This record gives sequence, structure tokens and C-alpha cells, in this order.
Amino acid sequence: MSGLGGLDRAGAPTSPGAWDERSGEWLAAQPHTRGHGDGASAVADGAEESFAAAKEPTTAGSRPAPARRTGGDPVKALMHRHRDLCERAVDPLEIAAGLEAHGVTDRTAARFLHRDVFSLAEEMYARVPRDAETPAGAPPLTTPRARADWLLLTLLPGAVCAAAVTALHLTHGQSRLIAAAVGALAVALALRAALARGPLAATDRTNPTATRTSWLIAYALLGDGLLRAAATGGPDTLPTGTADGPWPFTTAPVLALALSCAPAAWCAHLLAVRARRKLSASRGLQEFATSVKPLLLGTFALHLGALTALLTLTATALDEPAAYPQTLTLGALLLLARLLTTHGFTHAPALVLTAVASSEATALATLFAARLPGCAWLATPVQALIDTWGPAAIPTIACGAGALTLLLHATRTLTRASAHATQDQPW
Repeated sequence: MSGLGGLDRAGAPTSPGAWDERSGEWLAAQPHTRGHGDGASAVADGAEESFAAAKEPTTAGSRPAPARRTGGDPVKALMHRHRDLCERAVDPLEIAAGLEAHGVTDRTAARFLHRDVFSLAEEMYARVPRDAETPAGAPPLTTPRARADWLLLTLLPGAVCAAAVTALHLTHGQSRLIAAAVGALAVALALRAALARGPLAATDRTNPTATRTSWLIAYALLGDGLLRAAATGGPDTLPTGTADGPWPFTTAPVLALALSCAPAAWCAHLLAVRARRKLSASRGLQEFATSVKPLLLGTFALHLGALTALLTLTATALDEPAAYPQTLTLGALLLLARLLTTHGFTHAPALVLTAVASSEATALATLFAARLPGCAWLATPVQALIDTWGPAAIPTIACGAGALTLLLHATRTLTRASAHATQDQPW
């Protein structure tokens, strides 16, 4: 063996077993200080040192150093380190995704005499001991299928919201406020049912972002009217449920967002199916990331186009302003947050949604706090934005900045193999 740098041996394993007592002793002898979270690098470095020691010439008077017992098979030690991953994987792609999630790169795989992580994962999968009844061939990577149950559930929020808006236009006075409260509750329940199944469903049934999302939708319904009234010294009365009152309801954006639940689910389904197919055809992590990024951006643009068409339709039907900037940025924010949550990345969406909701609440709070003696300066930034671009500037800037942040985060996380290789889909 002339060294590790130029070799590429992705063929069959060189030993019959997956792990034994000797490979366990080899693993215990390896240093674990060069990790940075990458256990495979430490194992590979130990293997390189073993090979280098075997190649050094010996002097005439010295005895050759005894060879390490298992220095020629570092893959066994890597399998020991990721034993649970190897045993529960149903195909090599799951192992490749798990290795990537642990920091193993194609460069690391080259130290194990493999051209990429996928090739290394194939050998690790082939060497896992299995029952005699287990088929020898790896099952193909399944792609999610569209089902009638979640297809109908995604239409439910739009239908319920349309019924609630119709009730608002057909009622008056106290009955209109009751219809608004009942309609809001019905839409919330329909949205929860739609997100429980299908491509927008999360594996974790808890929804830490439900409160932030509810606030953002409520602001789309009432926020601009309240902000305009607060900037002029109001509001003097409670909302009447109409678009021309002192505290107006803007129902067209909310109805468009509810109707966009169906195209959002279809876009998420399209992303999942196409990403699975690209994962099956890819032979490298970088190759997969490069091919999935245009798919992610195209899916995102497709949803924005559908939301724009729905917003135009609802604004025309209800004879209300379309409010394109704040509605499109809010729709983009909610879609990206849900996509990340569905694929298991929950921290960033929760953080960004909290920041956006807090910024909108702070803008309203400063206008009311400025009415206290000596606190008029608190409203200066918000008042300047309202005077320059109108009340829509607050949600547009907040939601736009949040959506851009999540989009950049999604291009880094949703282009990983580990985000699409899991088999346990909730739908």
C-alpha cells in the first residue's frame, strides 16, 4: 500500500465481519481529541498514523516495531462509533445522511479509501450483520405519495375562512362580533387539522410556534388598522368587523393566506418527492446540495406566485386593498418556518417568528407608551416609518427580514442529505 491520498477503493469489504473484539480494541486505542464533533476524522487520522508507522524504515540495530492489530481496517472502528445508525438503517442513504449529520464529509471519506460519503455508507451497510431472513438487497428509497385525506384537509382552512368572511358581511352589530369570534376559532381548528397530516406535518406533535403564528395572522387582520388609529390618537371604539370602520378588518389577506394552505402543501410535497429522487441519483453530498438548491428556490417562488394570485382574487371579490407587500412577506415567512419545522429544524423558525412578532408588538406598544408624560420620543421611529411608507411598512420590514433570514438558513439546512433521507414520514 503506497498511502491513502490517491487510492479509491469503494468495492466489497476486505473482512467477513462487521465488528469483533479486535476492532473494539483498535477503537479504544484511538485518540479522541481531534474531533470538532467529527468522530470519523479522529479514527481516520489514527489509521493514517498506523499506516505511516508501518512504512518507516528501520535501522540495522533496532527491532521493527510490532504492527498494530487492526490498523488496516479503520472502517470497522467507524462502524463501532456509529453502530446504532448502521443497525437501524434500512438503506445506505440513511447511513450517508447520518454520517453527514455527524460532520463526515467527502474529504473525510477519502481517508477511508472511498471517493465520497455515499460509497463509504454502502460499505458500512453491507458489513452490518443481519438476520438470515433479511433480504440481501437494500430496499429502494421511498418517495411520499399524495393521499386523499391530507389533500382534503389542506382545503379545509380556506373553506372555513371563506364561510367566516361571508358571515361577517351578512351580519351586523353584536352578531357580527360573535361571528368573528366563532369564525376565528373555527379557522384555527381547521388549520391545526390541516397541519396534523400531510407534507406540512411535523414529526414532533408539539407546536412551539403556534402562539407566534396566531399573533402574526391576527396582526394581518387587525394590525394595520390599529397602528393607523394609534398614530392618530385612537382608537376610540372597538372594531366593528368592517373594512371601513375606525378600526378596520382587512379580511382579504387572511382569506388568501388560508386558501394558500393547499398550494403550500403541494409545494412541500413537490420538494419532498423531487429531493428524494435527487438523493437516490446523487453520488456526493456537494452534488446533492447543488441540485436541491434550485429546487428549493423554485418551490418557494411557486408558492409566492400562487399566493399572489389568491390575494388578487380575494381582494377583488371583497373589494378591499390587496396589501401585497405585507401579505407576501408574511406568507413567505410562514412557509419557510413550516418547511424547516417539518424537516426537524425547529430552533431557527421559533427564534425568527418570536423576533418578528415581538417587533410588531413593540411598534404598537411604543405608540401607546408615547402618550405618557415625557415619553413622546418613544414613538419617533415608528411614526417616521408610518409617515414615510404608511402602516404597512412595519409588518413588511419585520416579516421580510424574518423571511430572508429563514431563506438563507433553509438553503444551508434543507439542501443536506440528512434532511430528506428519513423513512418515517408522518403521512
